[in-house]
Amino acid sequence: MSLRALVADDSILYRRVVTAALAALPGVEVVGAVSNGKLALQRVRELQPDLLTLDLEMPEMGGLAVLDALRAGGESVMALVVSALTREGGQLTMRALEKGAFDFITKPDCSSAEQSLQAIQRDLAPRVRALARRLEVRRILQPQPATGAPPPPPKRTPSPTLPETENLGGIAGRMNRLAGLARPELVLIGVSTGGPNALAGLLPQIPGTIGVPILIVQHMPPIFTRSLAESLAPKCAIRVQEASDGEAVLPNTAYIAPGGRQMRLAPAQHSRMQLQITDDPPENNCRPAVDYLFRSAATHFPGRAMGVILTGMGNDGTLGLRLLKRHGCFVIAQNEASCVVYGMPKAAVDAGVADVVLPLEAIAGRIAAAVRGGRP
Repeated sequence: MSLRALVADDSILYRRVVTAALAALPGVEVVGAVSNGKLALQRVRELQPDLLTLDLEMPEMGGLAVLDALRAGGESVMALVVSALTREGGQLTMRALEKGAFDFITKPDCSSAEQSLQAIQRDLAPRVRALARRLEVRRILQPQPATGAPPPPPKRTPSPTLPETENLGGIAGRMNRLAGLARPELVLIGVSTGGPNALAGLLPQIPGTIGVPILIVQHMPPIFTRSLAESLAPKCAIRVQEASDGEAVLPNTAYIAPGGRQMRLAPAQHSRMQLQITDDPPENNCRPAVDYLFRSAATHFPGRAMGVILTGMGNDGTLGLRLLKRHGCFVIAQNEASCVVYGMPKAAVDAGVADVVLPLEAIAGRIAAAVRGGRP
């Protein structure tokens, strides 16, 4: 399929670079480039693009105002934020994601336009592929206009993954049996594309007295994870913070791995746990990497964690979940319908390491039930 894209940025350089990066991707048609939010909104309504790359700080109308207007007007275009890699940029990006942006990339700090083009194209390519697949699925599922006799109803085929709401009773029984064998002492969460909104839906549902720590790897660059923690903290009953090297892991607290660094669990005195923040190399092209955290928990605290894998591109987390499963850890995967990108959860399900597949809104309850020893 062809994906129609519109570029909005007040910088001539970035309009040209983003336009060139998109145009070089297969199946992408750039239908326009504008210098401010007011023009972006006008062109969206005229051209009906599938994708809008959106700078947040523009004259006439800023990116946040554009997102508000798009939502109020019921526009179907998907917005991808192109953000400055600054603290203010991180805070604005979190607000943009809350207002419905699909995802974000950061403006590279490169010495030449050619290097900037390569960096932006590298970041855009997987997001455009994920968006194209999502739009294709949406179009397939759209009802077709009647042309004579109605077509026969489609045959229902069994899902290759674990079922969702229709068999929750059986799933709940399985979870209760397994979770009752070993009450988890910590919860590990891996998430990527669509993660800020997924976490904003999940973490506020966690009771403030959950009694265990929650460790989160969200694929993000430096600076942005602190903004993410600050945006989540007021919404949650548990504490939410960006993790620091050497700090003790405490119950009723969610620790978010710092962007651009790795986070692992390590033993501390008196059988306690502590966090180590390192500059070890990326894994799965990611730093922080989900596998890195999950592997440390499987190595140092076997059988004591619960794994949760949420929306995101790629397969980061699957190898770490394999290690956790060897020691009987319970694993929850987010279902496709509630994912922005069904990549990381699908990889876990396909690998056979997910015990249950659930919509996002049901995951917090299952975590709480497992921590309580499987009791409702």
